[in-house]
Amino acid sequence: MQSYIFLDLDDTLFQTLRKCTLAADDPRLQARAYLPDGTPNSFATHKQQWLWHWLAKGFKIVPVTGRDVYAFDRVNLPFQEEVVLNHGAVILDKQRNVDMIWMERMQQALPAYYEKLREVWVEVEAYCRRHHGFKTRIVIDFDISWYGVIKHTDGSENTLLTVLNNIIKQHPFVCDGSLYWHLNGNNLAVLPKIINKESAVGYLMDGYKQQHPDLLTFGAGDSKSDAPFMALCDYALIPKNTQLFQTLAFVE
Repeated sequence: MQSYIFLDLDDTLFQTLRKCTLAADDPRLQARAYLPDGTPNSFATHKQQWLWHWLAKGFKIVPVTGRDVYAFDRVNLPFQEEVVLNHGAVILDKQRNVDMIWMERMQQALPAYYEKLREVWVEVEAYCRRHHGFKTRIVIDFDISWYGVIKHTDGSENTLLTVLNNIIKQHPFVCDGSLYWHLNGNNLAVLPKIINKESAVGYLMDGYKQQHPDLLTFGAGDSKSDAPFMALCDYALIPKNTQLFQTLAFVE
């Protein structure tokens, strides 16, 4: 039986130092990802290091991440399978070439949704200019504009809730489901509904099933946005005290 794990990265396999309980020079931490200037900015705990080694022994590991190709290239782990980037917008093959079947599918569907995103983004940027500390950007990867991200200099999810509640949630294109939002920590994203990890993982899983009729799949993630792709898998792995864990812990 062939086993695959579809694995979220940030806050699942490593996290920023702010979320660690140890100092950066503690030997129990290991740098896993870096800033563009080469400075380590994400670290794996001793348990996360053990988890990686355990998974690498028995699973084909498919990263499923919100990172773009440049941020993924700064992750110091030896991935060998396909890669899902940009919350599902882009898939790379084992040779790190773009999966053109998936890319063409996305490019054909994206323009109508992107026009709606731009309309929302005009209002988001206007709000953020009126309030100090917000940082907004449209994520561009492979020369394509995919979705929008908002952060705040105070690192507070509560601060991001103001723009979410006042602008994004109320917009007609969000209300009708054309766009959706995702908030986790200091990261608020607004995405076209066609961009999601679930669809990308389902596409890859269909291909794997053709290669391996007897297939065992695991999904691992920390965020509520990871839950749909994890639900496609036979088993789910959720780190303790993460957004998804806390959400499920209160379900009766």
